[in-house]
Amino acid sequence: MTAQPVRFGVLGLAHLHVFGMTALLREAGAELVSFHGEPEAMAGFGRLHPGARAAADARAILEDPSLQLVVCAEPPERRAAAGVLAMRHGKDLFVDKPAAVTLEELAELRRVREETGRRLAIFFSERLASRATERALALVRAGAIGRVVETLALGPHQLGLAKRPAWFFDPVRSGGILGDLAGHAMDQFLVFTGSREARVVAARVENRAHPEHPGFEDYGHALVRGDGGTAYARVDWYTPDGLGTWGDVRLFVLGTEGQLEVRKNVDPAARPGGDHLVLVDARETRHVDCRRDPLLFGQRLLSDVLARTETAGPASLALRAQELALEAQALARAG
Repeated sequence: MTAQPVRFGVLGLAHLHVFGMTALLREAGAELVSFHGEPEAMAGFGRLHPGARAAADARAILEDPSLQLVVCAEPPERRAAAGVLAMRHGKDLFVDKPAAVTLEELAELRRVREETGRRLAIFFSERLASRATERALALVRAGAIGRVVETLALGPHQLGLAKRPAWFFDPVRSGGILGDLAGHAMDQFLVFTGSREARVVAARVENRAHPEHPGFEDYGHALVRGDGGTAYARVDWYTPDGLGTWGDVRLFVLGTEGQLEVRKNVDPAARPGGDHLVLVDARETRHVDCRRDPLLFGQRLLSDVLARTETAGPASLALRAQELALEAQALARAG
């Protein structure tokens, strides 16, 4: 007898990540039942998913007893509160980053997850939706570059100024450039170094190119020290149109016996497409094409919903990654 698919609803359509999150779950076998979000996005989302129902309000999703999982991509300032409501209504939660915009909100999210026992995953797409990054992690865990010393994550992004909502330019509402974008780097730092304890040593945010938006942050960096290694993260909104994609996102992993570079989206002026991995060890330098590698996160998350496991990754790690990003943001503001 075939198990029934996991049924899920989508709450919030404020970020394009919601399209990838939904596709990832559907490709893994889940059934999208209903969705509700920003009015300007409802029609387009519905056309992509004609079998799903446009819900009149959030309550119709939260109170539907047939739904096991909620995908949450509300505007960042409402995201944590929506996630708390979903878990209190007995739903597991797959939430876009940033999962919260303050440390207090994140603490509440953590407390309610522990209280309710719900599954929780944060969509750190630079790892979870990157075939090359998953291959790099497997190689590191197999000892390909020795003991990891440092991760260096670069997260340049294209601004797309005309399409951004008002909350995007307000770091209090968006979480700030580090609270938002640097979460990917913190997630990768924790999984690649195996660090269980970590602290933000230094952090900075700036607005160098957009004085017409006072308070907006278009550049940020952070340095983190953990018990398994160190990390440097740099994020910005400077990617020029000429690149042809939204950002040249890279991860460098330094080991005692080798090094890895992941070119996630693009290999400028070289090989086509994304998911490129460069491995340097004692024997050689080689390029690994990861474009046909399987992406297992979606299947693992659905399995966790059904079996009450954490094969897609522990919620504690995801929450700590988000916490480090928000701590970096707070330190940068204080400085």
